[in-house]
Amino acid sequence: MTGDLRTGDLRTTLIESEQRTEPGGTSFARATRLVAEREVKSFIYMKGFWIGFAVILVGLFAAAILPSVFGGDPPKVAAVGPAAEQVLTGADLEVREVGDVAAAEELVRTEEVEAAVVPDDTGRSATGVRVIGLSDAPTDVVAELGTAPPVDLIDPSEVGQGVRQLAIMVFALLFLMFGMGGAAIAQSTVTEKQTRIVEILVATVPVRALLAGKIAGHALLTIAQVVVLAAAAPIALRLGGQQDLLAAIGPALGWFVPFLCVGFVLLAAMWAVAGSLVSRQEDLGSSMGLVMMLVMGPYFGVMFFSDNAIVMTVLSYVPFSAAVAMPVRMFAGDAQAWEALLSLGLLATSVVVVVLFASRLYSGSLLQTGGKVALSKAWAHAD
Repeated sequence: MTGDLRTGDLRTTLIESEQRTEPGGTSFARATRLVAEREVKSFIYMKGFWIGFAVILVGLFAAAILPSVFGGDPPKVAAVGPAAEQVLTGADLEVREVGDVAAAEELVRTEEVEAAVVPDDTGRSATGVRVIGLSDAPTDVVAELGTAPPVDLIDPSEVGQGVRQLAIMVFALLFLMFGMGGAAIAQSTVTEKQTRIVEILVATVPVRALLAGKIAGHALLTIAQVVVLAAAAPIALRLGGQQDLLAAIGPALGWFVPFLCVGFVLLAAMWAVAGSLVSRQEDLGSSMGLVMMLVMGPYFGVMFFSDNAIVMTVLSYVPFSAAVAMPVRMFAGDAQAWEALLSLGLLATSVVVVVLFASRLYSGSLLQTGGKVALSKAWAHAD
C-alpha cells in the first residue's frame, strides 16, 4: 500500500511538472531527480534500513573497542638459549623453546609465532638478547619483556602484517555489504513489474530516466552511509586506543571512499537489469547469479590473494575488483598515486559503458512479463 501511494505521488508530481513545462513534457533530468527522491524516501522510511546501518555502526565500534577491553590470548614467542629464557621469565607470553636462531626465524616467517627472542651477537643489547619480528616491531612482546632489546625485522614493511590483514578484511567486508546492498534495486524493480506499477510509471517517466533515478537514489544512499562510516571510524579507533592503527588506515579511507562509490554505480546498473529480466520475486534468483559473482569474486579474490603481488595488481585494474583491490594496494604501499588514478579512470570509463548497455537491456525488458526475459530478446526490444 505504501509503495502504491508513493508511486501515485510520483506520477502526480510528474503530471503537474508536465503542465508547468514547455511542450515536450518533463525533462529527463527532472524525471531522474524525482525517481531518485522516491527511491531515497522509500528506504529512509524503512525501519530495516536504519536497523541494518545501526548494526554496521555498532559492529565498527565493537571491533575497535572490545579488543582493548577484553584483550586476547598471550602472544606466541620463540626462545633460543638460556638468556632468552631468563628475560622471558614472568612475562605474559606463550613461549616455545627452539634449538637455534634459524629455526626461530622460520617460525616467525611462517607466522607460527609473533616474534623470537634470541641471543644478541651484535653487542647492541645490555641483556644479551634481541627480538626478531616479521614485518613490523612486535611492540606487545617488547612491552612484556620489561627491557628495550634491539629489534630486527625479517621482511620490513611500512604497514604491519596485522594492520594489513585487518584493513583488507574491513575493506573487503564493506565492499561485499554495499555491493550486495544493490540487490535492493533488483527487488524494487521486480516488485514494480509484479504489481504492474511499472506500467503506470513508464506512462509518464522515460524508462531510461527510471533506471537513472534508481541508480542515482541508491548511489546517494550508499555514499551517505560510506561517508558516515568513514567519519565514525577515527572516533571508534580513538576510543579503542588504536591511534597507531588510525594513523595507518586513515589515508587509505581517502582512496577507498571514491573507489567504493564509483564501483557501486557499476554494480547498481547490473542489479537493475537483473530485476528487469524477471516478473516475480520467486524468479529473481535466476537472474542475480552473475551480479552476485561479480560481488563475491572480488571479495574472495582480495581475501585469498592479498599477499600475491601479481594477482593483486591484476585485480586492481579489473573494473569489478578495482574498487577494493586498489585501495588495499595503496594502503600497503604497493602502488603509486598515478596507478590509483589510472585504475579509478578505468573504473569510471567502465561505469559509462556498462550503464549504456544496461539502459538498453533495462528498457527492452522492463515491460515484458511472463517469465525470465533472455538478454538477446531484451536487447532486440529496446527503444
